[in-house]
Amino acid sequence: MKALLLSEYNHLAIQDLPDPTPGPDELLIQVAACGICGSDVHGYDGSTGRRIPPIVMGHEAAGVVAAVGAEVSGFAPGDRVTFDSTVFCGACDYCLLGQVNLCDNRQVIGVSCGEYRRAGAFAELLTVPARVAYRLPDNLSFPEAAMLEAVSVALHGVAVSELKGQEVVLVIGAGMIGLLLLQAARAAGASRVYISDVDKTRLKLAEELGADETLLASGAALVEEILRRTDGRGVDVVLEAVGRDETIAAGIDSVRKGGTVTLVGNISPQVTLPLQKVVSRQIRLQGSCASAGEYPQAMELIAKNEIKVASLITAVAPLRDGASWFERLHAREPNLMKIVLDPRSDSSTERAR
Repeated sequence: MKALLLSEYNHLAIQDLPDPTPGPDELLIQVAACGICGSDVHGYDGSTGRRIPPIVMGHEAAGVVAAVGAEVSGFAPGDRVTFDSTVFCGACDYCLLGQVNLCDNRQVIGVSCGEYRRAGAFAELLTVPARVAYRLPDNLSFPEAAMLEAVSVALHGVAVSELKGQEVVLVIGAGMIGLLLLQAARAAGASRVYISDVDKTRLKLAEELGADETLLASGAALVEEILRRTDGRGVDVVLEAVGRDETIAAGIDSVRKGGTVTLVGNISPQVTLPLQKVVSRQIRLQGSCASAGEYPQAMELIAKNEIKVASLITAVAPLRDGASWFERLHAREPNLMKIVLDPRSDSSTERAR
């Protein structure tokens, strides 16, 4: 099969690799679409330490079942499917509680980090355990299905924030996950959603996706604007989608007493915590990791157009063009959002924004 192999950091190329063979409980999937995640771009240059070469990356994917293992039931060749990026064991205490994202034996597709190495979906073929797969509805295209992993991450971030409805919410960061958090918060019943970023183009897209107000601000300027708009009270919930000292501190200063700051972004492995503010104002800091069964909800919300993903897809390109798209993303070329690679395609489409 053809695969986009990270043979060394900052070097991707199409290689011929052996076709994978499904195990007894696995599906063999012909990949039809795989999105380039920000974590893949950081893996490309080695900054995360979780894409140790050689590795085929890619975990935001969908395709068609090509073969099933001997013990698989419920799937058949020809089925259109997607799959969770988290491969969970299904047997540990966390899995039995439904917290599959916290599985003691958790692995992530397209990751090699020393503890394990699992091939990803920037390839013509991929095997995954049937327990992490979901059948796709006919009205969901493969590029849209490649967005389900990111949508499920956003839905999980909102779920662990425990919105009851009518909350005033601030989303910090209008990248891919931030724009999906915006829509997920709205779908969960938030009465008003602010979103902040330092990129005007992203904020324009946020307006199109339903933000009540966009704020071209960060740090102290952002806090000042939020407090002004909420009469000094602060918002009920902050969904932080960046993960830096400045943005987390701004989130803590922007939330009301007794409010919740949910940490979804994790660019920095460590941050400085304003402990006295958190304690004295009784702020709840909530971490959010991946997703835990939100795929069906994600499919339903996309089908109902309550979460819009088509406008977030900048281009659908053939796998052979993957290396050049990684270079453009790594260089932070403006106005690029989600790039979806199709191993079956010979041509590309790019949206103009």
